[in-house]
Amino acid sequence: MSLTEPASNRLATSAALTARLGDVVPGGAHTYAKGTDQFPAGFAPVLRRGEGCRVWDVDGNEYVEWGMGLRSVTLGHGFAPVVEAVATAAAAGTNFVRPSELELEAAEALVARFPGADMVKFTKDGSTANTAAVKLARAATGRTVVALCEEQPFFSYDDWFIATTEMDAGIPVSARSETVGFAYNDVPSLERAFAAHPGAIACVILEPARIDEPEPAYLESVATLCRDHGTVLIFDECVTGFRWDVPGAQTLYGVTPDLSTFGKALANGFALSALVGRRELMELGGLEHEGKRVFLLSTTHGAEHVGLAAGLASWTAYDELAVTARLAEVGQTMRDGVSELARRHGVEACVSTVGHPACLFYTTRDGNGAPSQELRALFLQEMIRRGVLAPSFVSSYARDANAIEQTLEAVDGALATLSLALEHGVDHYLEGPPVQPVYRRYNAPDS
Repeated sequence: MSLTEPASNRLATSAALTARLGDVVPGGAHTYAKGTDQFPAGFAPVLRRGEGCRVWDVDGNEYVEWGMGLRSVTLGHGFAPVVEAVATAAAAGTNFVRPSELELEAAEALVARFPGADMVKFTKDGSTANTAAVKLARAATGRTVVALCEEQPFFSYDDWFIATTEMDAGIPVSARSETVGFAYNDVPSLERAFAAHPGAIACVILEPARIDEPEPAYLESVATLCRDHGTVLIFDECVTGFRWDVPGAQTLYGVTPDLSTFGKALANGFALSALVGRRELMELGGLEHEGKRVFLLSTTHGAEHVGLAAGLASWTAYDELAVTARLAEVGQTMRDGVSELARRHGVEACVSTVGHPACLFYTTRDGNGAPSQELRALFLQEMIRRGVLAPSFVSSYARDANAIEQTLEAVDGALATLSLALEHGVDHYLEGPPVQPVYRRYNAPDS
């Protein structure tokens, strides 16, 4: 890809298909994080295929891809053992009128991996798994209030969470009154939430880690508070599961929640998510109790063969290939490389990496230290121009030395442009409007 060729030439077919997508798909994508407003104008490729850690767009451009399906593709695109397992399962039929043998195999295999987890329900996305966990907690406790970690960006597309964001159109105002926030790594903030809602909090839900690692004894303290208040503890491991550790961050940190949810890396990008937990909670959605029945994750496609086969093959790969160690190694290499390049270009105060090495993010800040969407857009633009698609630096097992070298060369060039932009103004270098936050009340940037 030429650095001087206009984007209108380089991505002409992508631009045409993006316009067509906007006509038939609200927001132009089926996930807001993949929307056109999340990429610089003229630099939003429409992808055709992937292999390993690389993807190709409809214009024939090749990229090193770091988003990895919003952190779901841990092993790499087209990972052969998963593809082969999927093909075999699909040929045997994908969905039946009764549970299949494969459902039992997958359920037993997943439950066996978790201390303190007795049962599992499969579904297709983390949102439904988290909402199911909240429903179980409410049924078990007779309470309604959800305490959620307000610094973590996404738990579900359902009302109980989206009501807490700026993008709350279409949601009853009453839904907001059923949530209370607390801060990560801040036990007193959770204690205040319990004090403000005595006997009313059904569950505490948080990711065990995201940007920050848990401070010593933090997760243990959260678990103790939940026990003391008769509240269900839910770990959302849709991001951390099979990325921080196998099977998840809870085994890495040694804290067992009452319920856990998994997705993303669970099946190397195939559609499979899961809710796992203690029998006395999970069975409320079953047939072996005498209380009120909970309508729990009754989904047509929750246990279809393709997703389950992809999951089983992925779990085998995680066991055999030391995948999580490789993810952390790649991430640390990127962290060190970006830090050194930022220092070399004198922009270390403006561009830095944050988060666990296996799930690395980068931040962009202006000369006053404020978060800058303009600089983020410029960095994305210059990375894409150099053949690297990097809304984050999320690693995969398929990431090879050549891809890392190409990425750091692109970072070097992008930071050189950012340095000039900080001196002369971003408008001189950014070819369109800045990217926008997903959670905003109106589409117009200044509304």
